[in-house]
Amino acid sequence: MAPPPQKEIVYNKLLPYGQRLEAEAARFLAHIKDNLARAVQLQELWPGGLFWTRKLSTYIRLYGRKFSREDHVLFIKLLYELVTIPRLEISMMQGFARLLINLLKKKELLSRDDLELPWRPLYEMLERILYSKTENLGLNWFPNSVESVLKTLVKSCRPYFPEDATAEMLDEWRPLMCPFDVTMQKAITYFELFLPTTLPPALHQKGFKLWFDEFIGLWVSVQNLPQWEGHLVNLFARLATDNIGYIDWDPYVPKIFTRILRSLNLPVGSNQVVVPRFLTNAYDVGHAVMWITAMMGGPSKLVQKHLSGLFNSIASFYHPSNNGRWLNKLMKLLQRLPSGVVRRLHRERYKKMTWLTPVPESHKLTDQDVTDFVECIIQPVLLAMFSKTGSLEAAQALQNLALMRPELVIPPVLEKTYPALETLTEPHQLTATLSCVIGVARSLVSGGKWFPEGPTHLLPLLMRALPGVDPNDFSKCMITFQFIATFSTLVPLVDCSSVLQERDDLSEVERELCSATAEFEDFVLQFMDRCFGLIESSTLEQTREETETEKMTHLESLVELGLSSTFSTILTQCSKDIFKCRPEESLKLFVPHCCNVITHLTVNDDVLHDEELDKELLWNLQLLSEITRVDGKKLLVYREQLGKILQRTLHLTCKQGYILSCNLLHHLLRSATLIYPTEYCSVPGGFDKPVSEYFPIKDWGKPGDLWNLDIQWHVPSSEEINFAFYLLDTFLQPELIRLEHYAAGKLEMSRDDVQQCLAIVHNCLIGSGNILPPLKGERVAHLVPSLVSLEETKLYTGVEYDLSRENYRETIAKVTRKLLRYILDNSEDDTKSLFLIIKIISDVLQFQGSHKHEFDSRWKSFNLVKKSMENRLQGKKQHIRALLIDRVMLQHELRTLTMEGCEYKTSHQEMIRDLLCLSTSSYGQVRSKAQQAFFTALGTYNFCCRDIIPLVLEFLRPDRQDVTQKQFKGALYCLLGNHSGVCLANLHDWDCIAQTWPAIVSSGLSKAMSLEKPSIVRLFDDLAEKIHRQYETIGLDFAVPEKCIEIAVMLQQSEHPSSDFTGLCSDEIQLGIQRQKEKNAEAVQNYENLINMLLDCVEQRNLPWKFEHISIGFLSLLLRDDRVLPVRAIKFFVQCLNHDAIVVRKVAISAVAGILKQLKRTHKKVPICPYEISGSPKPSSIQAGDRLDNQWLHYDSQSLPKTKEAWESCCFVEKTHWGYYTWPQTMTVYAPVEHQPKLGRRRDELTEAEQIIYDHFSDPKFVEQLIKFLSLEDRKGKDKFNPRRFCLFKGLFRNFDDAFLPVLQPHLEELVADSHESTQRCVAEIIAGLIRGSKHWTFEKVEKLWKLLCPLLRTALSNITVETYNDWGTCIATSCESRDPRKLHWLFELLLESPLSGEGGSFVDACRLYVLQGGLAQQEWRVPELLHRLLKYLEPKLTQVYKNVRERIGSVLTYIFMIDVSLPNTAATKSPRVHEFTTRILENLKPLMEADEEIQNHVMEENGIGEQDERTQGIKLLKTILKWLMASAGRSFSTAVTEQLQLLPLFFKIAPVENDNSYDELKRDAKMCLSLMSQGLLYPQQVPLVLQVLKQTARSNSWHARYTVLTYLQTMVFYNLFVFLNNEEAVNDIRWLVIKLLEDEQLEVREMAATTLSGLLQCNFLTMDGPMQTHFEQLCKMRLPKKRKRDLGSVVDTIPSGDLVKRHAGVLGLSACILSSPYDVPTWMPQLLMDLSAHLNDPQPIEMTVKKTLSNFRRTHHDNWQEHKQQFTDDQLLVLTDLLVSPCYYA
Repeated sequence: MAPPPQKEIVYNKLLPYGQRLEAEAARFLAHIKDNLARAVQLQELWPGGLFWTRKLSTYIRLYGRKFSREDHVLFIKLLYELVTIPRLEISMMQGFARLLINLLKKKELLSRDDLELPWRPLYEMLERILYSKTENLGLNWFPNSVESVLKTLVKSCRPYFPEDATAEMLDEWRPLMCPFDVTMQKAITYFELFLPTTLPPALHQKGFKLWFDEFIGLWVSVQNLPQWEGHLVNLFARLATDNIGYIDWDPYVPKIFTRILRSLNLPVGSNQVVVPRFLTNAYDVGHAVMWITAMMGGPSKLVQKHLSGLFNSIASFYHPSNNGRWLNKLMKLLQRLPSGVVRRLHRERYKKMTWLTPVPESHKLTDQDVTDFVECIIQPVLLAMFSKTGSLEAAQALQNLALMRPELVIPPVLEKTYPALETLTEPHQLTATLSCVIGVARSLVSGGKWFPEGPTHLLPLLMRALPGVDPNDFSKCMITFQFIATFSTLVPLVDCSSVLQERDDLSEVERELCSATAEFEDFVLQFMDRCFGLIESSTLEQTREETETEKMTHLESLVELGLSSTFSTILTQCSKDIFKCRPEESLKLFVPHCCNVITHLTVNDDVLHDEELDKELLWNLQLLSEITRVDGKKLLVYREQLGKILQRTLHLTCKQGYILSCNLLHHLLRSATLIYPTEYCSVPGGFDKPVSEYFPIKDWGKPGDLWNLDIQWHVPSSEEINFAFYLLDTFLQPELIRLEHYAAGKLEMSRDDVQQCLAIVHNCLIGSGNILPPLKGERVAHLVPSLVSLEETKLYTGVEYDLSRENYRETIAKVTRKLLRYILDNSEDDTKSLFLIIKIISDVLQFQGSHKHEFDSRWKSFNLVKKSMENRLQGKKQHIRALLIDRVMLQHELRTLTMEGCEYKTSHQEMIRDLLCLSTSSYGQVRSKAQQAFFTALGTYNFCCRDIIPLVLEFLRPDRQDVTQKQFKGALYCLLGNHSGVCLANLHDWDCIAQTWPAIVSSGLSKAMSLEKPSIVRLFDDLAEKIHRQYETIGLDFAVPEKCIEIAVMLQQSEHPSSDFTGLCSDEIQLGIQRQKEKNAEAVQNYENLINMLLDCVEQRNLPWKFEHISIGFLSLLLRDDRVLPVRAIKFFVQCLNHDAIVVRKVAISAVAGILKQLKRTHKKVPICPYEISGSPKPSSIQAGDRLDNQWLHYDSQSLPKTKEAWESCCFVEKTHWGYYTWPQTMTVYAPVEHQPKLGRRRDELTEAEQIIYDHFSDPKFVEQLIKFLSLEDRKGKDKFNPRRFCLFKGLFRNFDDAFLPVLQPHLEELVADSHESTQRCVAEIIAGLIRGSKHWTFEKVEKLWKLLCPLLRTALSNITVETYNDWGTCIATSCESRDPRKLHWLFELLLESPLSGEGGSFVDACRLYVLQGGLAQQEWRVPELLHRLLKYLEPKLTQVYKNVRERIGSVLTYIFMIDVSLPNTAATKSPRVHEFTTRILENLKPLMEADEEIQNHVMEENGIGEQDERTQGIKLLKTILKWLMASAGRSFSTAVTEQLQLLPLFFKIAPVENDNSYDELKRDAKMCLSLMSQGLLYPQQVPLVLQVLKQTARSNSWHARYTVLTYLQTMVFYNLFVFLNNEEAVNDIRWLVIKLLEDEQLEVREMAATTLSGLLQCNFLTMDGPMQTHFEQLCKMRLPKKRKRDLGSVVDTIPSGDLVKRHAGVLGLSACILSSPYDVPTWMPQLLMDLSAHLNDPQPIEMTVKKTLSNFRRTHHDNWQEHKQQFTDDQLLVLTDLLVSPCYYA
């Protein structure tokens, strides 16, 4: 008994010929297994291996995973081995990888017991490709898609990694975790990608428990969103999803939600400065949603509480009046959350149990959880319906929400929909609500236990939607069609009102529905009326004149599509009583009638020759051609009559007439010969049963039952086939004979006649394509040599070809080819005939009953409809019956279209050559149509490109005299290909490239080539660009490892289906190995030939410059990392370094840098033990940072290697990250000098390739010219330090050590002295190359080098200018990157000599600091001593007055303290610490802290003579400190909050209140600094400290400070919302603070406090509770002081009395409450408005506040006033109307 298949495509069984597919699949699979196994054993990866893996993908597309588990595992193992072959060509690797992903896609089919895959080969492959060391030098070309393919591949293999994998991965990547280094990003990316999270609970100790605490600790303590934080979040989200219930997230929930809220980047407060890094590194919304949905549920309900808090705080951002760059994220959040929850519910309640860990009962979502979730999200979704970005996201969210809780979701949507259907003024409202109702349609119609009254809304909605069919508003029309079509698909339109009399067991709702269904008929009739109205108003006349010239406008064609599809849906779903017409009856009425009319009108022969025909005749023909599109069996009765009509009308002279007649013929043939379902009702068997036994209402919204679909198929009977052949014999035969005679010159025909003949032929062909067998012919042999069979697979598609009859496909092909020759020779300008011929040729080749592009668009629309109506909650293919039938039909079409792997036969060869001939014709339109057909054909037949390429290249040969420019252009287009198909110029195959590339270059000498024609120039540009874009490195080594072969043998021996092939004998295997060796040799040969041919081309005389450039571009693509370029090419590129054209020089610089990399000699490494070197034991747990065992890496000026002995005994570690977090398992360093390649070689010790480079660079003239070119400027002001040139010099000095220094030295000295921008940049590039290239030099050479460099650098740094300081910074940073600091001690000592000497003015000082900072930043944590020295040097200079130096010092300080991080398990750093520094600074700022008056910036920008007082010094210091704090806000990992807090009061004092840029620097900086600090992320333990400072400042005498506290508070609370909410004391403190400041004596402070309060209320941080309301009401009742009658002359009393202030505070409090809900009217609001209005006549400033509040209320509530009005009583409304429009409002 065969084992059951893994998972097959169920739709196959429903095909009319389904029973035959079992055997076919078994046959096909046996073939695949056998041939694939053979190909691998014979070492034939190409063509055999690739060909049969493609077949396997086709097999999966046709039958699903219809193979045994054993085979499944073997296929996966084989492909895994193939994918990970190290030297595999990249395009093959991608092909194998895509198939492997497909095989691993359904992970529930194979458990961890069935399959285990190693992780290391994948890691090595990613490392080799994604972190390629040679790609940037142009030695490897990878396609853009490779990254996503590889990542998906790892994701698919991840569940099957062995249980010890986690520990191995941690050992492998932990040493990279140095947070200051780029390797951190790499480590976390690898962890995110590889760490397995689906281990069963028993193995959790070996899985996430090994790393969870460590990583979550890291995440919690990082504050400034470095790039890798997002990857950590993705990892946690995946972990949470895979292990629901096994991890307690509660302690982290407030932090998680705070960070997600911060990551949305919402604007807070009026003038917020956003750190750009927060925008780029924000979390991915999809993963944040995954994380949230996985944490929901469980006993604590904490997550739901926070989620409600999140939506409460951001709800107002969803209001349609708000817009900004953040909106997309918010919408995505809305759309993803419900779908995430539905996915989880599906997994917990409906999904079949698999080997994956189930969710424990305790943590499953309960019904209450779901209800809570829907309630918290529904308000924002309803607001988002009308968003500026469109309603799509809201509709998708509603679709998912309605699946869970229809009763909570649908009613509010309908409440918005009904008014929208009535409104005429806001069409946007209508489209938005309708698209949302479409989303919930299925839940609405099926009602169910939660929402039984749902279906009663159906008819009112349908009737009210009808006015939407409106010819004047296109978008409204489309959405209405979609709306009506959706509902009528879901519901059988059957009048059930008669049931009321017959049955009495109906529920209330059912009775209501029955009586409502009586309106269906009315609805259908009204809909038809409206449609006919739409058709009439359409701009096109219905009987189309000249179809070819008049095209419908795009919009109209869309409307027409919508109209016809909706119409047909409605008719399908109607019962017989409503749609009173059935095919048999309608045919009875129409066919005889039309036939009679037509016969009558064509009795007279003159009619046949009329140019214009009678309208009646045309209308009847049109009618007839359309009504014959019905079930073929019903047409057989009328075959005589129809035949007569065709005879009368096919040869009408009038084009319109015969086109209609051809359509009639086409439709007749299709109806008779195709296989198709004849009905698509939503219930099998239609609706025409008596109501007593069938009750349609039960079927509303019901899914089709896959196993009882009961599809009615039309399968052509022998009678129909006979009828079809009768039509072909009668109408096609004579036309073919006429055309043949015409082509032979025996018969004269007019062009119109020829076109008419061709039209008839074409219509016959596309009508009967599927009963005509494919073309026969010999296979074109010898295109590719192969040891396995490459035969095509025959699929049965329900048609038995009748081979006894004439195969018209062959005849048509034969005749058309003759005709084509004749037309091209005699009347090439008959383009219309040529168009038809092109159509015929492409259909003869391809057409088997359906067209690919039609199939693709139907597949797309099927998927769209499926998405809009599917039930994601229950899954299990719960689709509507019509959809399921459609899917089965698509499966049938897929089978007819699966012609890939078509063998390339001689008959195809001839037709493709004809297409090529047409593609190079003289008429542009003919060419472009023919080229499209040509490209399609090329993509269909195996290996045909190799046959066609030489023919295309014929047109480009320079020695041919007879090629016209048109042909030349056509041939170029043929090479270029279309955007989707093959590009002939760039097939990934040596044979093809070796032909096309040289041909393209030498075509520059062709007679037909003219560079004056812009179209031709553009073609060559496009060709070169496309080749560069699509080129991927082609393999040279095709060996297959032993491991693959073993699996292949097992595959061949496996049973079910077993293959009848025996194993291979040793001779065959030997032959395979032999072939493969030859193939490798041939590839190398081809590679070198191609290079030589391209070089020959370039060296031809008078080759235009453009082609020289193209050729050099091609050569640069041919650099590889596994083979050195041939010597001739190396010489060519080196000479190109001094070419006249800058384009060429740029290519040459990259190429020579690449060649030097190829010639690099490997350096030997040896393992060391860091614990022995340091003499300290290995720590027991992980501790990052400065430990005893990595201290020997630090820079220590006492023990620098300054002598040869010290240098050689010193253990240099070049990479910066080693040893910071932990040491790797085996640490390697470079071996001592004597084991390394020899330095200082003589010329005769070099290889030939090296000699070429040596000769050129030792030649002073060559070098002089090169330096001249390199120091020219390219684009003024745009040039930067160029890494390519740096690589070139680094390579020279690395490969040839100091051989070229004598030649270069004079140039360097000359360049350094010249202060021009481009010369300075050139010398900086060379010096960086020198320093990095000297990595392996001996001590003597290095010492000599620094003796030369130190004076040069001193000169350079003293000549530095505004244009060049960037380049020098890059130069030094590049020099220090990945180098042991002890090797560069000369450089560091030089830079630290005295950076702020003051020579050359403040600017040079700033630049020197910049350069120094570049060098030290690269060294990160290994130079604490240098950092201390620098800090000590800088500290006294912090009071520098020059602004540019201040900014630079600020930036340098950031880098000095960067190493002082507060990450978990990290030792205290040896580098400078912020805490100690701040303590010293505060000491100096004391005078400012204590002074009370305003701090003014009264320092002149010159250094005053004499001592300045402490205060002035303090202000200068403060300015620098501000620069430091601003610089570090975006860069450091953790913010030193405790230290900064001590400075806060000072900043509050200085920061200005208004927004005004004219303020001096000090104030502006203080304001900026506060804005940045308020956005910082706080740890819970820091909250009380901050509040302490704020409370203290709120008592300050400066009102500026009190005001600024409030603005700071707003931002800080929002950006740390859940951290604060989690701390009750903090919430109370903040409430107290705000309420206290409401009573401030300064008016501005009071108003700001009110704004703050309203903001805190709005984001639900505080709630408007009883005590607060009473407090404000008490304050409002404060008695006002009596107005004294004053003498007019007396001064007005300016200080408000205390009572007035309190009363104002009360009014402000009420006003804040009102303004805190701008979009709705809560229950307490009407009363507060009344309270407020009582104060309208109070003295100022109260009156002003009341007016402002009322006008704001009016502004925000005006839009939905009709709704809001309901909340007020009549009396209140009277008062309100009075207030809002009363005279006082305008006063």
